[in-house]
Amino acid sequence: MTSPPSLLPLPAHPAAHRPGIDDPDWTAMARILVVRPDNVGDVIMTVPALRALRAAAPQARIDLLASPAGAAVAPLIDELDDVVVASVSWQRLPSVAAAEDPDPDADLVATLAVRDYDAAVVLTSFSQSPWPAAALCRRAGIGVRVGTSKEFGGDGLTHWVPAPPDDGHQVDRALAVLAAVGVPSRGTDLAVTVPGPSGARPAGRYVVVAPGASCSSRRWSPERFATAGRGLAARGWTVVVTGTAKEADLVGRAAADVPGAVPMVGVLDLPGLAALVSDADAVVVNNSGGAHLADAVGTPVVELFAGTEEVGQYAPRSVPAEVLTRPVSCSPCRQLVCPFDQECLDIDPERVVDAVGRVAPPRAHRPSV
Repeated sequence: MTSPPSLLPLPAHPAAHRPGIDDPDWTAMARILVVRPDNVGDVIMTVPALRALRAAAPQARIDLLASPAGAAVAPLIDELDDVVVASVSWQRLPSVAAAEDPDPDADLVATLAVRDYDAAVVLTSFSQSPWPAAALCRRAGIGVRVGTSKEFGGDGLTHWVPAPPDDGHQVDRALAVLAAVGVPSRGTDLAVTVPGPSGARPAGRYVVVAPGASCSSRRWSPERFATAGRGLAARGWTVVVTGTAKEADLVGRAAADVPGAVPMVGVLDLPGLAALVSDADAVVVNNSGGAHLADAVGTPVVELFAGTEEVGQYAPRSVPAEVLTRPVSCSPCRQLVCPFDQECLDIDPERVVDAVGRVAPPRAHRPSV
């Protein structure tokens, strides 16, 4: 018996999208929505996908559905026309108020329906499901809905792409989803648009230290940040310690007794922070949006990486970088609060100082203005 000819590998499921056979016609679309309602770093890592989509659909208006935190990145991304800001139900922790609301995303459905999108591209990490977003987009009348998942979820997605490997980098994962529906990559760099020089930057050589993160399990001890800061100051760097207004305590403790330290609490929006970081010799950060921002503006990174995630999924790749972590049996745990003693972040501050010395080349700076 002769096997039927096959030009493409068979999909993993009969309902999976067939690349090259029923791809969307991106050149015919007027409005496209990209769904990534996560944190700052997640949005920055969508930039290569947005670049690829912009090249495939130059005529289209491309909007981003983002969380209030992630929306702050939008002014830095030239490929975007607008941003829809929402705290979506599938990204919130359960609460009594949420349980009492029978349709928490109803207003968002109405907003998206008015905008009349032709397609939605749902981007997720390997542990997230695209199906809630797909169902919402279907309610809003969006005809083409693209996403990836290990599990089949019916017709919520019109173009269901079998999931890429779990351990792939988030940038590669998003690009793989688009490649499967006829959108080729335009490179993996995270380049964003940096505004003019920040008037807040100090004179001379400086290192930006950001002790915050979205949850406590990802935060290296602020006292260790301070010890590292004193070591950096001893080597001639001015240490700029940044954070949001909510992170004032972390910033204060991380700047404690650091000679010449410049604490900046709640004084910079994200474009201002991008300008500050772009002119720094290096940044010292937790596994947080600051690492991806530095990667996107070309500044070397020393990253304290907790065992909550896998390094290969999030590590900086475009700049000199050192990711410091300790292997532990409970990683990746994806916990918001460590139930142990954060052994994964038991990193000697001197290692951090030495790492900055390795990744940070000499840089000439303008006098502060």
